[in-house]
Amino acid sequence: MDKYSEERTQSWRVELRNSMKPKDRMEIPRVKMPELDPEYRCHTMKEEVNLGLTPQMAMTEAKRCLDCAKPTCIEGCPVNIDIPTFIKNIERGNFLEATKTLKKSSMLPAVCGRVCPQEKQCEAQCIYLKTKKEAVAIGYLERFAADYERESGNISVPEKSSANHIKVAVVGSGPAGLSFAGDMAKMGYEVVVFEALHEIGGVLKYGIPEFRLPNSVVDVEVQNLKTLGVQFVTNCIVGKTLTLKDLENEGYKGLFIGSGAGLPRFMNIKGENLVGVMSANEYLTRVNLMDAANPDADTPVLKGKKVAVIGGGNTAMDAVRTAKRLGAETAMIVYRRTEQEMPARIEEVKHAKEEGVEFMMLRSPKEYLGDEKGRVTHMLLQVMELGEPDDSGRRSPVPMPGKTELIEVDEVIVSIGVSPNPLIPQSVKGLEVTKWGTLAVNNETMQTTIPNIVAGGDIIRGGATVILAMGDGRRAAKGMDEWLKNQQ
Repeated sequence: MDKYSEERTQSWRVELRNSMKPKDRMEIPRVKMPELDPEYRCHTMKEEVNLGLTPQMAMTEAKRCLDCAKPTCIEGCPVNIDIPTFIKNIERGNFLEATKTLKKSSMLPAVCGRVCPQEKQCEAQCIYLKTKKEAVAIGYLERFAADYERESGNISVPEKSSANHIKVAVVGSGPAGLSFAGDMAKMGYEVVVFEALHEIGGVLKYGIPEFRLPNSVVDVEVQNLKTLGVQFVTNCIVGKTLTLKDLENEGYKGLFIGSGAGLPRFMNIKGENLVGVMSANEYLTRVNLMDAANPDADTPVLKGKKVAVIGGGNTAMDAVRTAKRLGAETAMIVYRRTEQEMPARIEEVKHAKEEGVEFMMLRSPKEYLGDEKGRVTHMLLQVMELGEPDDSGRRSPVPMPGKTELIEVDEVIVSIGVSPNPLIPQSVKGLEVTKWGTLAVNNETMQTTIPNIVAGGDIIRGGATVILAMGDGRRAAKGMDEWLKNQQ
């Protein structure tokens, strides 16, 4: 009998399952997340839009879970959380036990509950969808359990194997690095995480605004890792401040590379060097990490009145909603496909629309125009139409001959993707790099072409989601553990 089946056959679980007929459970409507008023929230940077569920709301939503014998939701989760077990613990009111279940697979439950695209992963596999009903709100429940534990002050630490005194280094403190570090620490390794910036959290801190993911939430998750024994070194660039040779000399036996994809892409069109045209990476890092919204901050940021954000992903939504909060009178998304093809989460698009963001679909910048001082003033847009599907199955945008539009702008934020950080691939000999600049890895063990170096997150994927990066970190920890044990 597998571990999941064992959990499911426990007497409390059987009793809970039998306390309501499946038909009655399915009649319960899906919970609606309470939110801040759009008019109020689009003027505040630090207050979270989603307010979280009350205990009563969470317990009612948990009743909707049918506790399936074959839980397909787990298959949809990149870190394999035992979803029915944590939800059933919420149903019976044992919220702290629910969080303990989450932490067996994820060291960042409060983060994942907020920013994971559950609708494309665990919830997309929910049996409810086959009956044309809304999926169980797994993401909302995950957030509830993690928040409840944090606010209770009764924070659990996962079980840990006895120390094996083997040192392992981690480059980057984003979701991939933190996930790897957590799993290795649980297995008894001495783990040190090296972070180039002055704050721990990587993209969780510099990329995602506080109105979606408060820094205080990230800090508590990081503190949990410190309690597990993970050490952190900030302001340290592996490849510059420290070389791979230095780490070897200090006795590190394995290395995880999770240095992310911080290199922004541009379109290489005329006018990109004008003042007021910048990458979403720069814009969000200035605001989120360096407090640029604060007039007294050392690192200012341009606060445009007519702001265009180029792109249709979550980062584009974060940037345009930030611009709105910084006082933009017009904040628009310019995207070369239709809304249907946008990769951003449905919730993010909904929130943006509620906050007054305009959407210009089937448009692509052709040129940026500026004044005599070199500041951007206008944007020439090419009108597009959808042609045949591309390799990913999405219909490709095709220019409509002779159709252009001139739009007035005073700030353009480009969010069309990122490339991997080239520093480590360039500074370590023997690492195979793909044509996209990502590290080549074994997809099962996450090993690079150097066996004691594993990698995960955006450095192997280009730009991806938090939860996929965490899944990489977990697989890499398993791969690294097996490899190191075989060396003894």
